[in-house]
Amino acid sequence: MAALLPFTVTHKDPATSARAASLTTPHGVVETPAFMPVGTCGTVKGVAGWELDRLGPQMVLSNTYHLVLRPGVERMVQLGGIHRLMGWEGPILTDSGGYQVFSLAARRALTEDGVVFQSHIDGSMHSFSPESVVDAQADFGVDVAMVLDECLPFPVEPSAVDPSVDRTLRWARRALSRAEERREAGGWAGGLFGIQQGSVDPDIRRRCSDQLAAMAFDGYAIGGLAVGEPSEVLHEAVDFCAPMLPRERPRYLMGVGYPEDLLHAVACGVDLFDCVLPTRSARTGKAFTSRGEVVIKNARWADDDTPLDPDCGCPTCSRYSKGALRHFFISKEATSVVLLTIHNLYFFLSLMRGAREAIMAGRYGEYRDRIQSNRNMGLGD
Repeated sequence: MAALLPFTVTHKDPATSARAASLTTPHGVVETPAFMPVGTCGTVKGVAGWELDRLGPQMVLSNTYHLVLRPGVERMVQLGGIHRLMGWEGPILTDSGGYQVFSLAARRALTEDGVVFQSHIDGSMHSFSPESVVDAQADFGVDVAMVLDECLPFPVEPSAVDPSVDRTLRWARRALSRAEERREAGGWAGGLFGIQQGSVDPDIRRRCSDQLAAMAFDGYAIGGLAVGEPSEVLHEAVDFCAPMLPRERPRYLMGVGYPEDLLHAVACGVDLFDCVLPTRSARTGKAFTSRGEVVIKNARWADDDTPLDPDCGCPTCSRYSKGALRHFFISKEATSVVLLTIHNLYFFLSLMRGAREAIMAGRYGEYRDRIQSNRNMGLGD
């Protein structure tokens, strides 16, 4: 079996389960806790590769489902792989596409071998198996690949959870076997993460975690959350899900979330995060700041000559006022979305950089309390 990606926990917070660590990938070291900007179709919306360099994320996420449909695996290889496509030479993780496939309830058919689904683009038929999803990600040249899993909705019938988890575990074993074949054959040195499922049932989550831990994955993800459950249910689930995963490997909470969700999960010992909130919110005119959220289209900002966040060091805040950003946004200038996206990504990335520094100083609890207190002050939106 090929060696696992090196992972080292360097610091532990004395009052919480928060930890600072480093994960070594083929395209560089990922220092955690870290937030991954989402580039679903091979680009972070509105952000060029050189702006990503400037923002300095530890790792970027893209999505196998979307890339398989367009441009396709063969064309991706022809174009030089995912790093060349994205114009980004840092580490890249790809989701397996399982969430996207299983959200297409009316367009897919589940079998033991995998899933057959209809493209949301042109209606063409495609299939994913645990092996084909690994092959696609390896052909893309990603640093971290994810297994194909079954993501359940919330709420879900209790009787559906056990069979779904059993299938996810069978698929995980098959995916790991294929990943080992690809790494041993040469040409791909990336890692593979298993995904814990089980809805919000602690006993089923434990069973899934124990069986995944017996498999030599490079890391382990918490899947199946942020699918419609209230925030208190999400936090409670992270409380019991995170400690179940092996301490000696990275832990990744998929698709989460708001700043308060990230800070809570870091305290539980989670290392990696991704979410579309920074980019999606920018397209609706929402900015995340140290004093809460700003909805830039609101009339109250029309004459405001101050930056989005006086505590922010991003390029947007250093050059533009809230009044200017509001003018651009209501004028439907594309520049407004780009500027808000850069600010939001900077905020999320800085939030995790600050968390790492606080953990290393042994003061994560103080850091979390200060961030949340400041954000609760709000800006009146």
